[in-house]
Amino acid sequence: MGKSKGMRRLFVGLLMITLSLLSERAVEKAMAKTNRSFDEYKERLSEIGTDGLDYKDYLAQHDTIIRPDEGYVIDAEDYVRIEDMEIKEYQNLEGMEGTAVYTGEKGLIEYEVTVEEEGFYDISLLYYPIEGKSASIQRGIFVDGELPYDQLSLVEFSRIWVDEVSEWERDNRGNDLRPKQMEAPEWILSYCYDSEGYETDRLSIYLTPGTHTLTLYSRREPMLLRKIILKNVEDVGDYQTVKQIHDAQGATDTSDRMITIHAEHANRKSSQMLYPSQDKSSPAVYPYSAKNLKNNTIGSNSSWRIVGQWLEWDFEVPESGYYYITLHARQNFVRGIYTSRKIMIDGYVPFDEMNDYGFNYKSKWTMTTLQSEEGENYRFCLEKGKHTLRMEVVLGNFSDIVSNIQDALLDINAVYRKVIRITGVEPDKYRDYNIERSIPGLVDELTKIRGNIAAELEKLREVAGKGSDREAALVTMVEQLDYLIKDIERFPKILGSFKQDVSALGTWITGVLEQPLALDTIYIHSPNTKVPEVNNSLWDRLVHAVKTLYYSFVIDYNTIGNVAEEGEEVKTITVWIGSGRDQANVVKDLIDETFTPVTNINVNVQLVDMGTLLQATLAGQGPDVAIQVGNDLPMNYGLRNAVVDLSEFDDLPEIRSYFRESAMVPYEFDGMTFGLPETETCLMMFYRKDILKELNLEVPRTWDEMKVALSVLSKNNMDLGMLPTGMTPQLAEQVFAMLLYQNGGEYYNADATASALDSDVAISVFKDYTEYYTDYKLDMEAPLDQRFRTGEAPIIISDFSLYNQLQVSAPDIKGLWGFSMIPGTVREDGKVDFSVSSTGSAAIMMSQTRDKESAWKFMKWWISADTQTQYAREMEALMGAAARYPTANIEAFDNLPWPTEDYEALMAQFEWMKGIHQVPGGYYSWRNVSNAFYNVVNASDEKKMMPREALMDYVRYINEEITFKRKEFGLPTAEY
Repeated sequence: MGKSKGMRRLFVGLLMITLSLLSERAVEKAMAKTNRSFDEYKERLSEIGTDGLDYKDYLAQHDTIIRPDEGYVIDAEDYVRIEDMEIKEYQNLEGMEGTAVYTGEKGLIEYEVTVEEEGFYDISLLYYPIEGKSASIQRGIFVDGELPYDQLSLVEFSRIWVDEVSEWERDNRGNDLRPKQMEAPEWILSYCYDSEGYETDRLSIYLTPGTHTLTLYSRREPMLLRKIILKNVEDVGDYQTVKQIHDAQGATDTSDRMITIHAEHANRKSSQMLYPSQDKSSPAVYPYSAKNLKNNTIGSNSSWRIVGQWLEWDFEVPESGYYYITLHARQNFVRGIYTSRKIMIDGYVPFDEMNDYGFNYKSKWTMTTLQSEEGENYRFCLEKGKHTLRMEVVLGNFSDIVSNIQDALLDINAVYRKVIRITGVEPDKYRDYNIERSIPGLVDELTKIRGNIAAELEKLREVAGKGSDREAALVTMVEQLDYLIKDIERFPKILGSFKQDVSALGTWITGVLEQPLALDTIYIHSPNTKVPEVNNSLWDRLVHAVKTLYYSFVIDYNTIGNVAEEGEEVKTITVWIGSGRDQANVVKDLIDETFTPVTNINVNVQLVDMGTLLQATLAGQGPDVAIQVGNDLPMNYGLRNAVVDLSEFDDLPEIRSYFRESAMVPYEFDGMTFGLPETETCLMMFYRKDILKELNLEVPRTWDEMKVALSVLSKNNMDLGMLPTGMTPQLAEQVFAMLLYQNGGEYYNADATASALDSDVAISVFKDYTEYYTDYKLDMEAPLDQRFRTGEAPIIISDFSLYNQLQVSAPDIKGLWGFSMIPGTVREDGKVDFSVSSTGSAAIMMSQTRDKESAWKFMKWWISADTQTQYAREMEALMGAAARYPTANIEAFDNLPWPTEDYEALMAQFEWMKGIHQVPGGYYSWRNVSNAFYNVVNASDEKKMMPREALMDYVRYINEEITFKRKEFGLPTAEY
């Protein structure tokens, strides 16, 4: 690997010398710069999606044939301006001669270049991915202070990851351990590409003769920059053209050569998600075991699916000439379409067909020799010596289809919003809304949209074949539009099904954007050499099924990783986790890597249903420590002596400093501490930039401004998305608690002996809370993410974890939404209170533990900054950005790869977080507030209550339960 790295550095060095010769004159350091401020650049980026130009439209404005041969190289040290950016200069770093400039994770840096010949220029950066927060590097690129087109608003530059070990380590049950991924940075020369994958070619900019300014705007992660290069690259041509050139140069077939590459041993990868996977589903893979888990494939867990992800393998051929490339692969993830890979050798695509090579759906592992559509195996001309094979996820032929369907979906959503402005989201099916007269031109709009979708449907059939199950959503939408075009007055009657079909179209986009593929082995072999046979016959599969059935009865798959045997002369504790197998595996891996070797304490991790925790504890079968439990559990168990009071440990005050005060509140009672926080989340405000612009609305900063915005939204039959319910009671009460805290209210009195919800402040807040659902008619049940995507609710208040969900599963509105603090309440002194309640999960120590010291060491290790950072990064590596872990540890949260501006919004809101106290009988509080709410909002007329009456009535039940529980636990009660 060291020799390969040296060769790559030599290659980059030679390339840079060549580029320097192309532009012998140095780009002189100029004094001129753009007049735009950092905030103006920031504002321009926020307008992407609502006021920008697409790359296709940009190309249409210019003659794309004009691509000068001359290139320009801008040294990183020749910047003319920096603003709000941390920079440092390094000399001759990591084998790269000259000055490299460290550019921070926020701010901007500007350069100037004088161009002599007009035309398009490809942009590339020579950079070094210096250590950051383990995420890809993001930059916006401006030309002369303007954003030429939307795709340059966010360009991603990858990091390089490798396996920490080359030989797999095993647990004491014989299972391979997943190797930890570590960064192995090196100098990278990378062109700019569309981060969403819709544009598959390199991104170019059109420059006229004269001096131009290039601005790099940091959006996420630092970067060491050496050069910016404006230089066009010639296209290589198709296979037949390239082969004719090689034939003319004397290339011939090699013979009797076979190079075998085990795909799980990739030498480099673009993402820490791309770790070896363990496939026990088939006897065809190597190495195979029906009993043990083996690291034998890569991508079989669907991790290698996101556009831009790549894998590289180094290999050496003993003879110059032609070779075949055969892959033992499986694409059993996506029916109806193929998934695509760009295949490169030594940094270049060998011929055009390798820009987008498709792998069709097959349920079994299959030997696939790269070949043309006519079935001719491609011959790859390789010189004797070392080479690098890269396979990168691309959309290929589906890029235009997906892009155009996404445009059509935005148009359909716009039509839907026009209709609901007339009919509302639940129209009266017996009423005549005169849609055609109320919305002139609607039929023409639908006809155009229908034509666009039908055209893309035909393209899909050409690419994937007719009858593909991937065409179902498109066919349904075309049929739906045909039905409406014939009689537009039918719209109100089918509005519900129309909305479902629109949602299905959004899901279709999400599905097609994912391009998974699994690899077992790569063979680079002479045309006369056959690849080995694999164990994939019917008999092999039958024997495999019998073996796996047998082992399922004799192996405990609920116990994760190494298992400490009884009688071992080391301390052993048991930890329960109830969140999922992936989470349990990561926890166990971290324990084996960084806890047990340091403390000599073994930990048995068990994946269980946390609903059995109390019963198991009472039966004496519970764990020593339970992690990822709800924040209502520690205090309730603690008062029953089922959980250890952590205040008996002298270093608890130091541990508390790891967290915000709000995070500790639910786990402390009467001087006792029953848990340590793991996660902490709160509400944030999400808004649709395009719809607010359409309605000429500003993002509301206070609830008074929100009510003004609601009046505008209601006139358009839209509303605020703010659910009074949730998946758990802790999530459900967040909205009411937010309003209560902003107005200076509290849940309980000072000594927690009674509810404080009968105070004038609490009653006033409850009245305002209910009015959002009685007067403003806010929806109380529909999923927020779905209503946000359709535009029914262009502003929503939700837990900030929705951010990750939208980033991953809502590509149809990417760039169209923003994220900010919740609205605040104006105080009497004129200041705005942005208080928000928080919720989360915790780690607890069970009273039955026989080794408190070992359990306490584990808990301290688990909630430490290093462990929480590692866990968060491993989970994101395993499951993607949707699994970003909202750790409560302040330092660890700072280490997570949030985009700079979104991170700043979160930090601003976190300053206002307040925890909700847990008290004896406190579970009755939200239950009865909720009962009072529904008696005001949802009850029939004869049972409906006024807000004051309802809350006062139910507070009585709360106080009775608190008093009852305090008596049960021998605690003083309130005097009434």
